[in-house]
Amino acid sequence: MTETQAPPKRSVSAGGVFLGFAPWIIFTIVAGPSTWEYAALAALAASLVLSGRDILQGHLNLLDMTGIVFFAVISVLALALDHHELIWLETYAQVLANAVVALVALGSLFFDPFTAQYARRATPPSVWDSPVFKHINMVLTTVWGGVFVVIAVLGLLAILVPSLDDWFNWVVPIVLLACTVKFTEHYPESYKAKALA
Repeated sequence: MTETQAPPKRSVSAGGVFLGFAPWIIFTIVAGPSTWEYAALAALAASLVLSGRDILQGHLNLLDMTGIVFFAVISVLALALDHHELIWLETYAQVLANAVVALVALGSLFFDPFTAQYARRATPPSVWDSPVFKHINMVLTTVWGGVFVVIAVLGLLAILVPSLDDWFNWVVPIVLLACTVKFTEHYPESYKAKALA
């Protein structure tokens, strides 16, 4: 590479994907029987702030749109309904949030893997239709969706087995998310190296 050439851009920005999940992670961490309303408001605020530039430019990623709608609905329910009508939401708020984000991520595989929306910001249009680009984003979207399926199941287990709720709500999900961020950082370059060898 000469000094005048720009370094190759990555297929996916792990930071961008992680920021897309940040409101969902905030909600999962903060939400509890007495704090889920505040968690919903914090996640809604985070969704709006993190996607503010995209809103002003007139385009939103699928994950950002879903977050804004989901957390706005949860916040409105918290304000509009009586406490006794929201017991189910207090109990299953974290499970519901993780199930929704998993469904959105995995559902995007059928039309446009959500990670591709972040990857297009860091790659030239000439590679968007390449088999390598498509494969990388199918894999990354599947991994992220699968991780949130697992976290949703762990949340359900935390409700059923309260003695292990710290492990199911905190320890294992944090380890899974950290590993997924690392995978997102390294997989695209690793796969491209093999595909182009």
